[in-house]
Amino acid sequence: MTRAISLHDVSKTYTRGVRVVDRLSLDIAPGEFLVLLGPSGCGKSTLLRMIAGLEEITEGQLRLDGEYANDLLPSERNMAMVFQNFALYPNMTTRGNIGFPLRIEAPGEDPGPRVDATARMLGIEDLLDRFPAQLSGGERQRVAMGRAIARHPSVFLMDEPLSNLDAKLRNHLRAEIAALTRQLGVTTVYVTHDQAEAMSLGDRVAVLRGGILQQIGTPRSVYALPRNVFVAAFIGTPRINLLRGLVRAPLDGAMTISLGKQYLRLPEPLSLDHQLLRVQQGREVVVGLRSEAIRLAKPSAARPGEVAISGLVEHVEFQGHEVLVHFNTGSSPALVPDLEAPRPAVHAARRRRRESGTVLARLRERAEALRAGPVGVLDGPPDTYPEPARQEARLPGDLVVRTTPDIDLRRGMQVPLLVDIAHLFVFDQHGERICPAPARLPDLGE
Repeated sequence: MTRAISLHDVSKTYTRGVRVVDRLSLDIAPGEFLVLLGPSGCGKSTLLRMIAGLEEITEGQLRLDGEYANDLLPSERNMAMVFQNFALYPNMTTRGNIGFPLRIEAPGEDPGPRVDATARMLGIEDLLDRFPAQLSGGERQRVAMGRAIARHPSVFLMDEPLSNLDAKLRNHLRAEIAALTRQLGVTTVYVTHDQAEAMSLGDRVAVLRGGILQQIGTPRSVYALPRNVFVAAFIGTPRINLLRGLVRAPLDGAMTISLGKQYLRLPEPLSLDHQLLRVQQGREVVVGLRSEAIRLAKPSAARPGEVAISGLVEHVEFQGHEVLVHFNTGSSPALVPDLEAPRPAVHAARRRRRESGTVLARLRERAEALRAGPVGVLDGPPDTYPEPARQEARLPGDLVVRTTPDIDLRRGMQVPLLVDIAHLFVFDQHGERICPAPARLPDLGE
């Protein structure tokens, strides 16, 4: 049996008004694999615990298969949770750890057959008589997953189950989790801050920031049409290039987006999306370009829809199968505050109260004021910036381009670049996407 999960305007507020989840609505279909993705402190683990019944819902409703479930005890929800830290009993063998919840649920029944079947599914039959201290990290995580699988739950809840493992083992277990959940057909809610995990595992990805749902959709749609600058910056490796731009739309000339010392001339006739940029005439915007939207080539090799700029090589990252080249184009990067910073929690609020009136508190307030705002854009042209801002904008280059490993580039070379305007994102100063037109993006509840 699998289960549908619905959240309607769910909020979680801790003592002294610290709100970590804010009016979040979400529908999860039976058998769906949904990933909750976001930076540390964004509320994704709290949301998972509310679904499990380990955290009380302050406001809103949780419905399981359409039935009101806010007041159900965790044991009444038929859900199994896999934690980040394995949470195995050190004095029990693998067999004992997997069978423990079965003995609690059905004291008179022999858990042996279900334990053996689960061990065969996970390929850990030879580990059944070992204790957790005798297992590797990957083996312990398999045991933790086996304990959840053996219960035959209607929902799997996974809270960053791979974050304590090394990169190679994470990739291997990621494939195992994907295969297992497909085989079992159980509704799965998976929490992670790793966008590579989210994109490879999820049927859909829900991106959170500061307890607020930013966007939900398939991995492909979230990557291709990010709703705002935060989603664009959080999804994708390497991170999307975000540059400060100024829209110029003269009545008697071509529309351009100035990027400091260079500009992007929009091809004519203007597409519908680019025509909508006319209302931004004279306004500062944020230009987003993914690394694959730019290629190394001379202007004479431009294809339809490509425009030429140039860049000074500052750094070359050889990745084996590809090369990431960091260029200085004379543009100014746009910063997204708190992209990786945790949201203030209860302990942080208490620390501020203790520090109130101290020099440390005043320094903290000043630092936070400097980081405020949805998108970090400085007023005025680049040559009017204060010196620290100019230095920050120059390092370590403002444009990262993905290219093939046969390209031989060295620091200090001036290189011609072609930008595919069809893959251009434009965001307003509040971080909302204005090009491509927002109407092309499905609603949050798609």
